[in-house]
Amino acid sequence: MSYLSDAALAHLSAVADWPDLSGTGYEALEVLGRGGMATVYLALDRELRREVALKVLKDPPNAAAVERLRREARILASLEHPGLVPVHDLGLLPDGRVFYVMRRVRGRRLDEHLKAEASVPARLRLFERICDAMAFAHSKGVVHRDLKPENVMIGPFGEVLVLDFGVAKLDAEAWPDRFGPVAPESAGAVTAHGTVVGTPGYMAPEQARGQAVDARADVYALGTILHLMLADRLPGDPPSQGGAAGARKVAKPLRSILARALDPEPALRYPGAREMGEDVSSFLSGLPVAAHREGPVERLTRLAVKYKTPLALILAYMVMRIALILLRGR
Repeated sequence: MSYLSDAALAHLSAVADWPDLSGTGYEALEVLGRGGMATVYLALDRELRREVALKVLKDPPNAAAVERLRREARILASLEHPGLVPVHDLGLLPDGRVFYVMRRVRGRRLDEHLKAEASVPARLRLFERICDAMAFAHSKGVVHRDLKPENVMIGPFGEVLVLDFGVAKLDAEAWPDRFGPVAPESAGAVTAHGTVVGTPGYMAPEQARGQAVDARADVYALGTILHLMLADRLPGDPPSQGGAAGARKVAKPLRSILARALDPEPALRYPGAREMGEDVSSFLSGLPVAAHREGPVERLTRLAVKYKTPLALILAYMVMRIALILLRGR
């Protein structure tokens, strides 16, 4: 009598759950991740001979779930931006389940990447690009509703990609007739009353209460991500004892950006990711930050830091001139 090893049994059990991809042109290779609604597989595009990510609705399918995954794929396919994952294909399996195919993303999650990147300017430049991707989504009427470090990938060449629009909310007016009628749970003029969508710790207060949200809920989530990038902890968490994170001081303009993004009142936050990203860019460029009111001393200090090289050259020139004058006077 022969027996299968535990590893072989585990493999057979996993493969037994794999979708029937016959007739699709794709071959499942391994599971990349599982969610409540769908499973993502690493797959081979047999025609183009490239690896892709294939998202398949879990069994058994139902009309609402099928429509939700189909809508997610169509939304992503329409958001053509370097910071958003492109969708290549959408189809139906023999058993009636919907699947869609997207770029296979390589790299590290943002929370993992931060462990190896201590430079604040470098972190802020990454954050600029997250804001840029979300500003594009907001301009198209899409609210992510689940922004967090686990949904941001940093590629091997510094690419920044925002992932997982599975619970995104649509502005019905932004998508007239393109995807058919917008279902209430995805359009979210009123997400089913009391329903909470998102991740604790990153949700805006109104989102945690199950209220309707707009781009300012994403701004709040971006604020929590920025706080993590600057302080290595979430807002409200106690500072770590010792280490660089414990000693790091956050500049006043950045504290003002955080305060505006994390304001409990949506009306007092940035209206969208674009405005928040612009403030971070201004800080990096040594320009005034809209969220921060600086005093005269602060302004002079900022200008001195921004123009330190020409000021140093002028000062050196003046010292040399004075030295020459003194030497001639002897």
